Amino acid sequence: MNAPVSNSIAAMIPELTEWRRDFHRHPELGYDVPRTARLVAERLRGFGFDAVIEGVGKTGVLGLLHGADGPAAGAEKRVLFRADMDALPIHEATGAEYASSAQGRMHACGHDGHTTMLLGAARRLAETREFDGTLVFCFQPAEEGEAGAQAMIDDGMLERFPVKGAYAVHNWPGVPVGAFGVVRGPAMAATGKFHITVEGVGGHAAFPHLSRDPIVAAAAIVMAAQTIVSRVVDPLDPAVVSITAIHGGEAFNVIPNRVEMKCNIRCFSDAVGETIEKELRRICADTAAALGARVTVETGAGIPYPPTVNHHAETEIALEAMRAVAGPRNVRDDVRPVMGAEDFAFVLRQVPGAYIFVGNGDSAMLHNPQYDFSDAALPYGVAYWVELARRVLPA
Repeated sequence: MNAPVSNSIAAMIPELTEWRRDFHRHPELGYDVPRTARLVAERLRGFGFDAVIEGVGKTGVLGLLHGADGPAAGAEKRVLFRADMDALPIHEATGAEYASSAQGRMHACGHDGHTTMLLGAARRLAETREFDGTLVFCFQPAEEGEAGAQAMIDDGMLERFPVKGAYAVHNWPGVPVGAFGVVRGPAMAATGKFHITVEGVGGHAAFPHLSRDPIVAAAAIVMAAQTIVSRVVDPLDPAVVSITAIHGGEAFNVIPNRVEMKCNIRCFSDAVGETIEKELRRICADTAAALGARVTVETGAGIPYPPTVNHHAETEIALEAMRAVAGPRNVRDDVRPVMGAEDFAFVLRQVPGAYIFVGNGDSAMLHNPQYDFSDAALPYGVAYWVELARRVLPA
């Protein structure tokens, strides 16, 4: 049974739901989130925040809120709370009354809910200021593959506002509403992208001996790449190597000159990632050469995401806050790591912190056209943030 939230937060549920559904109707992609960022900034100012800074990392928003005793004198009394704002290029299929009004775009990962929960906490904490120091509220664009967190860091976010810790929340389908979980240590995987181009000599399908077939070489590379995880990486180190696209040829009777492939890798450490990349390049080069073809391996567009690694002390603080909100029975501290990637990893490389999960109930999985964030989860997210503020910056 879910633990009840405080009356002050429960009273916010209708407004939180309205905010969340409005964000859901108007999804925006990547760094192009002007409406979402504008509404966030307007609300923070309306809550009485001490400072609101727009345009960080292109379209990110930072809000500074001081505790009852005034601003922090240094980083030891300053903490960052982060939510992501961007949606996904997916056609929505929920049939909800508040479904996306933008064709081909939808909030299929719950960032509408993440933004709303942090805004709700911002409002409540601005009313009470029951903490000692300064909270830095970070509303970030471009989490979905475009490294918006790194862009905000590159724009000086952590230099202008050094913090002693950083925290983020993500919803998780299949976990009951009102329940929480966290992974100790490595929580989300690193990811890397590679473009592989195999070039041979094309020709007539009836005379293969006069060609150097790049399709055969590409097929051999696909099969050999599977040995990276099974025979090169330590069996105790989780890793994934996936060839996710192959394009080559157009006609039934023509051997093409080239084949293009895409490869995605996942792992939980820099060392394993370096091993995978080195072995992938070796396999591509040697396999192609053995079959009389040539190959190039290029890193895919965008910044590779590092693993998201939770820090011990900050994880314990987050667990205390979760247990205070939901009760010990509704909090798991043994969640298994997830092979999905998350750009909060860039922040956790600079600052110790914790990335936790809040239950979204029996919903479709993330990045699914039928996914929807559960409005019932909103007060629990708000309550977590409010409780966490009290614990990381005790008055």
